[in-house]
Amino acid sequence: MKKGRIIGIGIVLVVVILGVWTFWGHAHQQKDEITLGTIGSDAQIWNYIAKQPATKKAHIKLQVKSFTDGVALNTATAQGKVNVNAFQSDAYLQAYNQKNPKQQLDVIGTTYLEPLGIYSTKYKQLSQIPDGSIIAIADNPANTARGLKLLAQAGLIKLKPNFSTLSGLNGIASNPHQFKFQEIDDTTGPRVIKDQKVAAALISNTIALEGHLNVLTDSLYHEQVNQSTKANINVLATAKNASKQQKHQYQKLLQIYHSKNVQKYVQREFDGTKIEVQKPVSYLRN
Repeated sequence: MKKGRIIGIGIVLVVVILGVWTFWGHAHQQKDEITLGTIGSDAQIWNYIAKQPATKKAHIKLQVKSFTDGVALNTATAQGKVNVNAFQSDAYLQAYNQKNPKQQLDVIGTTYLEPLGIYSTKYKQLSQIPDGSIIAIADNPANTARGLKLLAQAGLIKLKPNFSTLSGLNGIASNPHQFKFQEIDDTTGPRVIKDQKVAAALISNTIALEGHLNVLTDSLYHEQVNQSTKANINVLATAKNASKQQKHQYQKLLQIYHSKNVQKYVQREFDGTKIEVQKPVSYLRN
């Protein structure tokens, strides 16, 4: 009787332990599943990362979802429908936060800088663009300001002293060439430069790559990587109310992104147009 009771208790304990272990394993697996949202060519990078041994070693199951609209992706991230996203500059994120005080995002860390370029199918040099021409520029605040800064750096316009990363066309102080600005959806740039009415367009590198354009060789003028362009550094972002544990897990993704193996892949696949930036978040704020 006593022996049978001991055996019975032992069986119960084994069943309980197995149950707890199964439950914990399932919960652990769910915790490590990360949905990452991205746009354009970046999906290629993160799908590559999803298959890396380092990702498996970190107990991360990465699911990559492609979006076509940055605001929709940020909203999905802020609402927790997407865990983390990788597509935007810090300036773009700050503009989103300013417009959406109840759905805020946090920066996990920096990834790269893609130089913004001025493109044209009609002219080979900036000096050839006639006065009064139409210049196409992004219609969202962060990229509008970024484009105007680039035009100013190129010597085509002058900006007001209080011009900021969220300033629009009213931030232009002087337009000596009397350019007309056509605000466009960022994603249409490669098509817009084929429009006979448009002399040139400012196109982000992610979109330029989709249009088979290389910012380093095909643009008339492009951004240089320096202190003045730090607001344009791309970031990994998540919901501001994400837990510390979740943010710690997303930091692992960032570490894998900056690994030598992944960076060699990015360099090779994108012809050096995605320039790695591995800086602390404080660098963006100082």
